[in-house]
Amino acid sequence: MSASALTALAASLVMVTGASPAGPVSVEARVETPAVYDDEAGGNADADDPAVWVDPDNPGRSIVIGTLKEAGLDVYGLDGRRLQHVSAPAAPGEDAAPGRFNNVDIVYGFELGGRKRDLALVSDRGRDRIRAYVIDPAAVAAGRAPLRDVTASGVRPVFAANEAEVDGQRTSYGLAAFSDGDDAYVVVSQREESRLRLLELEDVGGRVGYSAEDTLDLPGTFTLPDGTDWTPCADPGERPQVEGMAVDQEEHVLYAAQEAVGLWRVELDDEEFGTPEVLDRVREYGTPWTYDAAGEECVLDTAADPGFGGENLSADAEGVTVYHAAEGTGYVLASSQGDNTFAVYGREGRNRYLGSFTVDDGAATDGVQHSDGSTVVNVPLGRGFPKGLLVTHDGEAAPADGGREGTDFKFVRWDAVAGAFPEPLVTDTTSFDPRDTD
Repeated sequence: MSASALTALAASLVMVTGASPAGPVSVEARVETPAVYDDEAGGNADADDPAVWVDPDNPGRSIVIGTLKEAGLDVYGLDGRRLQHVSAPAAPGEDAAPGRFNNVDIVYGFELGGRKRDLALVSDRGRDRIRAYVIDPAAVAAGRAPLRDVTASGVRPVFAANEAEVDGQRTSYGLAAFSDGDDAYVVVSQREESRLRLLELEDVGGRVGYSAEDTLDLPGTFTLPDGTDWTPCADPGERPQVEGMAVDQEEHVLYAAQEAVGLWRVELDDEEFGTPEVLDRVREYGTPWTYDAAGEECVLDTAADPGFGGENLSADAEGVTVYHAAEGTGYVLASSQGDNTFAVYGREGRNRYLGSFTVDDGAATDGVQHSDGSTVVNVPLGRGFPKGLLVTHDGEAAPADGGREGTDFKFVRWDAVAGAFPEPLVTDTTSFDPRDTD
């Protein structure tokens, strides 16, 4: 898309959703994973983004895969128990950055080495690659470690032109995967930039490689309704980045959260990005700010807020996921990290805002704060999650361990979320199966 077209787009963004008059409803998690700690003793583990693999033979035996940044991946059962740990790649040289796993998503039925295989795909922010892990259903059934690295040895950086640029860490960040018949794709965002790249997966001698299909640069500066230009809060030299993303698997629509801006909707057609449309803005949109060099942070001038922001998301806009239901209905969920809520939008039409919820302290787990990644499936997953499952990152796992701040993942019954709203949300477990790639 041309720069002039994006400038015109940025100048004409129109809010398409309304705000709910009621406050967020409250739900509780049923299960939590073991807390991890981002310090030397904890292996520099920092939970971030989850994905759910649905077992085709026994959905109650499905697994959750969670990224731990520099510590790699953990694999969990639906009871929250850790089943496998996968380390991130070591640094290839003394001055090089090590692997750092940021986001994860699932692709079903990718033909690899002549067999249909399910893959967990991970954005390696440290090395600017996409890593692929085949999921072995027999290992899941036997209680063995189910993930095996099948990344092709020669995969190139997604964004960097050379290894020096990789070490500059403007690298692969957010990730969302989807299938189109026999083909599989990932959308990857770039750290500290507003760029998205669409990659197609390839079978390279029985291992997974990829090639670039298209690139989209979201706006970095916006013309406000009063005619002034506004650039979102960021450290010097950085552009407003995207992390949380999800693809509507039936409609091939990408939902992307530009953290300091809001939530975008982008059609994916013929392996190309369509024209991006804003779905909702963060409350802070348009607010003047200054950069505090001593504190290395942006300071918003809230007294001068011109009121051009939205009412449903507080920066950062983070984890995004899609709940599929019949005939194009369902929901788009986005983490409103600034106020510890999750906003819910209709999947159909103009994505009307339907309300928000929080995950609060309950009998089984503590609540969720500062959530990054999230994922939802509508498939019944045994007696524990009979109407589907929502998994969210929790940025403040409690209780703290001797003052150490931990993170983990929380598992929430979808019917608990749906039933908490004054007008209950749909719990449709029959209309869409993420394993169906035909």
